[in-house]
Amino acid sequence: MNRPTRRRLTAAAMTVVALTAGTTACSSGDSESATGSDSGSYNIWDPYPQFAKDSDWAKLLDACGTEAGVKIKRTAFDTSDLTNKALLAAQQDNSADVLIVDNPVVSTLAEAGALTTTDENKVDTSKVDPNLLAAGQAGGKTYGMPIGANTLALYYNKDVLKTAGVDIASVTDWKSLTAALKKVDKAGKKGITFSAIGTEEGTFQFLPWFWGSGAQLTDLDSSQGVSAVSLWANWLKKGYAPNSVINNTQTTSWQEFASGDYAFAENGTWQLANAEKAGFDYGVLPIPGANGGNASAPTGGEFVTVPVQGDTGRYATTQKLVSCLTSTENLYDTDTTLSYVAPTSEVQDKQVAADAKLKPWVDAVKAAKGRTSDDLGTQYPKISEQLWKAVQSALSGSQSPKDALTAAQDAVK
Repeated sequence: MNRPTRRRLTAAAMTVVALTAGTTACSSGDSESATGSDSGSYNIWDPYPQFAKDSDWAKLLDACGTEAGVKIKRTAFDTSDLTNKALLAAQQDNSADVLIVDNPVVSTLAEAGALTTTDENKVDTSKVDPNLLAAGQAGGKTYGMPIGANTLALYYNKDVLKTAGVDIASVTDWKSLTAALKKVDKAGKKGITFSAIGTEEGTFQFLPWFWGSGAQLTDLDSSQGVSAVSLWANWLKKGYAPNSVINNTQTTSWQEFASGDYAFAENGTWQLANAEKAGFDYGVLPIPGANGGNASAPTGGEFVTVPVQGDTGRYATTQKLVSCLTSTENLYDTDTTLSYVAPTSEVQDKQVAADAKLKPWVDAVKAAKGRTSDDLGTQYPKISEQLWKAVQSALSGSQSPKDALTAAQDAVK
């Protein structure tokens, strides 16, 4: 871990920093400075501004600090602000001791030279499901520990499906799902809603279908990729999905489903509390692959990382803090608070034992995949942008699925 205390950020990282006009944060400590003369204080930055000082999350951080014999100074940022702040702090040798970031950001910070590897910081990741750990890996090295994961699945309205004469057990692949949507439409109900907005959110929602077709992000215009875009485009053409999906966020598509008129909605674990309040009986089905089985949905959730420090003597205590935050006992409590599926089978089993409704979500997470996996790293944002543009073009009818994806692949090259 003997790296220069002042690092040069890569061009990609500097671009992110340059976009920072200012950052907003709320702090449970008395300073945003990552380092200071008080060696008994350790700084933790996280993307959870919704959790105040008296929240279970903040109390856990303090408890881990007490266990390690130090005081915790916590600062909470919005996700995009946290990325920018972390990159700038790395350039100024003023990084937090523990940094909790959205999993696609890990590769950006790693490429910038801002993070230590788990080999260096001795954080034990041996119990983590490999597919979840992959989101924090780049160049054959691991740069953090997932604190939990969320992903996407299909919520379904049992009453709508009953009215349409659809047995949910029959929905096992794209053909049977489309057949179910056809029955729902004939019964005078609405089929499926999702988010296809022209942002990362749209790509996030499209990836289960893209990966479920067998396509790879390094080959956008493959025949499999074209089949995935065609699936969505045909649903819109036949009226099985509303035109509003082109502008839908995950929140607005959920609102459509919550109206009670739709048979299916693609959404995430974070909607579980809303599903309980929806006023109708619902179920959850992992997104099917084109030919059956569970499609790989993208993993959401954060990684606990250890930034590079000029004072290497801080790492031993930092390792204790990370180990505390990611212990089996604390992962269960934390992931319950965050509505996450735990990153280890041991804790996942405990979650399902406590709440059987989490079983399809655990199954979906076990089939999930990191967006930056396959060593895409900082190439992913560029690929994602072209993919959401292609989906938008195809759904709006301005280009065929094949032409839209060919243009996307050319742009990535």
